[in-house]
Amino acid sequence: MDLPHFLLADNTDQPDSLYIIHTQYPRFVWDVHHDEVEWFDELEGEEEELVNEVGELMATAEAFYEREMRVHEAEAG
Repeated sequence: MDLPHFLLADNTDQPDSLYIIHTQYPRFVWDVHHDEVEWFDELEGEEEELVNEVGELMATAEAFYEREMRVHEAEAG
């Protein structure tokens, strides 16, 4: 199965949270509403490279989230 890079998820036990799940290395779950990230993989490499990689990855995740919200609003509206 070829999973998408990002998934959007919620949980009725935590109604104030909305999650973005990154399914490829480095895997993480980002609680968008509380701005908390849980990493599943240990990040390896030079610190400067990691900072750049994580920054780009989070920007891509945010763009995914914004696009998904626009689509959901358009479908609901």
